[in-house]
Amino acid sequence: MATIKIHGGNPLGGEITVSGSKNGTLPLLAAALLIADQSIIENVPRIDDINAMIDMLRALGAKCEFIERSVLSIDASHITSVSAPYDLVRKMRGSFYVAGALLGRLGEAEVPLPGGCVIGSRPVDYHLSGFRALGAVVEERHGIMRARADKLTGSRMYMDSRYRSVGATVNVMLAAVLADGVTVIENASREPEVICCQQFLQQAGADIRGVGTDIVVIKGVEKLHGCRFRSVPDRMEAGTFLIACGVARGDVTVRAVEPRHMGVVLNLLQRAGLKVESGPDYVHAIADKRPHAFEVTTAPYPGFPTDLQPNAGVLGALAVGTTVIQETIFEARFNYIDELKRMGADMQLKDSVAIIRGVPKLYGAPVEATDIRAGSALVVAGLAADGYTEISGAEFLARGYENLEGKLQQLGATITSTPSVEDDKARNAWHR
Repeated sequence: MATIKIHGGNPLGGEITVSGSKNGTLPLLAAALLIADQSIIENVPRIDDINAMIDMLRALGAKCEFIERSVLSIDASHITSVSAPYDLVRKMRGSFYVAGALLGRLGEAEVPLPGGCVIGSRPVDYHLSGFRALGAVVEERHGIMRARADKLTGSRMYMDSRYRSVGATVNVMLAAVLADGVTVIENASREPEVICCQQFLQQAGADIRGVGTDIVVIKGVEKLHGCRFRSVPDRMEAGTFLIACGVARGDVTVRAVEPRHMGVVLNLLQRAGLKVESGPDYVHAIADKRPHAFEVTTAPYPGFPTDLQPNAGVLGALAVGTTVIQETIFEARFNYIDELKRMGADMQLKDSVAIIRGVPKLYGAPVEATDIRAGSALVVAGLAADGYTEISGAEFLARGYENLEGKLQQLGATITSTPSVEDDKARNAWHR
């Protein structure tokens, strides 16, 4: 396992620049498969999940090359396969986006089902029902989804999901932009990352109306053309650093962000007692005392994001008073609580609600990350804890955070990381 070691207790101070969004960029890479031309994607984060998706595109026949540090060229002129390799799909669920793109462009897709997830069930039922609504014949056999259609036809569909599925909205959009007729998606996701994909498709020639609303209307076009497009900033990374400022205390400015995408997060920080100021592309936070307790419930955008719920839990663990956090999206999102208890947190879980009685201090301890966001929460906790915290399973963090160690060091944190041998070899191969 990869490990991270933190010597806590140092207030954070300074500026960092946020990378491009993982959740926003993955759909763009899949969408590029729809274009028999070259696409240029800017602000691409150099993280493991993006590297895995690039490997996926190459396996399907696309040519992918970084022409600058965060600028990726994708030439999908000649797609040679409609079968996604299982060993790549199992690495991350986001790779299932290629199903909609392959089906939309070539009328056929063969993609292994992504299966379960440590944070809870994330079925692809809505993806598949969307493909069927467009006229595809969809089969599930031996863990593989096969979809075929001589020609997809527009349809009206309702994303009847308890959390407005981002993945299903994106996959149906990818399948529909080249279909005959008009597709109407009701109860569509309104996440900034979905809007980012919609805007990319529009720039490539797609006819999409209702961008940013829960009713998206797509009129199929004959073909798309290559374009240059910039991915959205990572609001989860920005939120992580701002909450870290509240936990470890300090004076932090996060740049290259979209504050309008973070309204509910900034509101929570202010309720917790931080001084927060935002401008066109930055957020400045100051925390000079223990945070106040708060109540928050996760919800689809524009509600509080489930991806930042574990970090909010750390903020509550050190707050004055009792914090209540309700999780409405992923039933196992609280799997970080037992690890925080090892560090001295007073947290109780009942069904989908965490009751957190704030303590004055956390203490360094050996802990284990079980997913990306649980891992980031343990890093945030380690920054404030007395003594040394050693986090195993830190390879999860490299899936979602670019240069997390370096950025925290830039803010004054004492942090080092040791990659696993396997991950180190894989990253060296990707960078070559």
